[in-house]
Amino acid sequence: MQQLEFFEVPSPCIGVCQSDARGYCLGCFRSRNERFQWLDYSDHQKQWVIKLCKQRKRRRQLAAIKAKPTSEKPQKTQHNNEFDF
Repeated sequence: MQQLEFFEVPSPCIGVCQSDARGYCLGCFRSRNERFQWLDYSDHQKQWVIKLCKQRKRRRQLAAIKAKPTSEKPQKTQHNNEFDF
């Protein structure tokens, strides 16, 4: 059974209106077409776009973590057992 929607699905725009090399917004992660067509989408389509944006954001975060040099990643420190009780 489909859930009734009582509120309009808000735009994910956060006011950072710049595109990356692939054409996705650096703020909300929508494609150019998704940004331009937003007002014409049904609530179901808007929810789907938001889901895609969350996936894109997560992929970008993971790529940034993987791209960090190993010196910037947290390292395990050697524990000095001399003072352990």
